[in-house]
Amino acid sequence: MKITSRELTLVSLFSALTAIGAFVSIPLGPVPVTLQTLFVLLAGFLLKPKSAALSQIVYIGIGLVGLPIFSGFTGGIQSVLKPSFGFLIGFVIASILASVLSRNNRTLPGLFIAGTVATLSMYVIGIPYMAFILNYVMDSGFSLFAILNMGLILFLPGDLLKLVIAVYLGKRLSKVL
Repeated sequence: MKITSRELTLVSLFSALTAIGAFVSIPLGPVPVTLQTLFVLLAGFLLKPKSAALSQIVYIGIGLVGLPIFSGFTGGIQSVLKPSFGFLIGFVIASILASVLSRNNRTLPGLFIAGTVATLSMYVIGIPYMAFILNYVMDSGFSLFAILNMGLILFLPGDLLKLVIAVYLGKRLSKVL
C-alpha cells in the first residue's frame, strides 16, 4: 500500500484521536462508554478505506504493545481477554464501512446511513466477543438479555448522539480535507 505523507499524517491523527477518546470514559459494567466511536466514524467519513482501517489498526497495535491507551488507561496483550476488546476489533471494520458507504454520498442522510451501518457492525462484532469472554473465559453465566443490556441497550442513546455529531463534523470537515 502506497501512502502519502498527508495520508500518514491523517492516519496518525485519527489513531491519536481514538486514543484520546478512550480516556473520556464512563464505566457501565464490563464495557465503558467512551468517545472512541465518534473518532472511528470520523476516520471513516474523512479517510480512504485503507487509511481509515490503518488508523484503527495502529491504535490497537500500539495498545497491544503495552502503551496504556485503551479505556481505563490499560494496554498490553492481555487486553484481548477483556470483554470490550471485540468492540476494538469492530473499530477496524466500522471505519472501512463508514468510508466505503460514504464515498459516493456526502449528504447528511448518506453519512447518517453509512454511520449507522458502521455502528451496527461494531455491535455485531463486539457483543458476541463480549459474551464469549464473559461466559466462557470468565465463566460468568450471563443471560442473553444481560449481555444485550450490557453491550447494546445502555449504549444506544450515546452512540446515536455520537453518530449525529460525527455526521455533522464529517460533512463540515470533508470540505476542508
